Amino acid sequence: MSVSSYLKKHTESLVKDVGIEPACALTGKSKATLGRYYSDNPEHADRFMPIDAVIALEEAASYPHVTSALAELQGITLSHDDRRPNNERSGGVNSDVIALSQRFAMLMTEYQQSIEDGVITVNEAKRLLKETTLLQQVLIDMKLHLEDESG
Repeated sequence: MSVSSYLKKHTESLVKDVGIEPACALTGKSKATLGRYYSDNPEHADRFMPIDAVIALEEAASYPHVTSALAELQGITLSHDDRRPNNERSGGVNSDVIALSQRFAMLMTEYQQSIEDGVITVNEAKRLLKETTLLQQVLIDMKLHLEDESG
């Protein structure tokens, strides 16, 4: 898959995540214009969504689809924390170690269920990816707590 088609695929995911009508309202673009940004027709190959429109849509989306795709293309890892807790988790590193072991157990449970039949389906892969991301978030929390305590 080319870089162009990869970005267009993720642009389409972003628009569909937000919804076409809300995407039009947020960006001030028509349905046709938004469609051109992710069209794989050769006549639209050089058309990409402006960055201000990407930002507006990603604020409303459940996931930063285009930003994530750009990072992946550059070999950059992003951390998207959609937990938005009502209050900060206290307990520092000790609490993080417990959360880490619990999250790892959840990942292993998902993995075991996914490989039972010898095939990891798309939905199973999505669940594994979600668990992996949640595990990564716990590690980031732990890193931040360790930095606070050391410094």
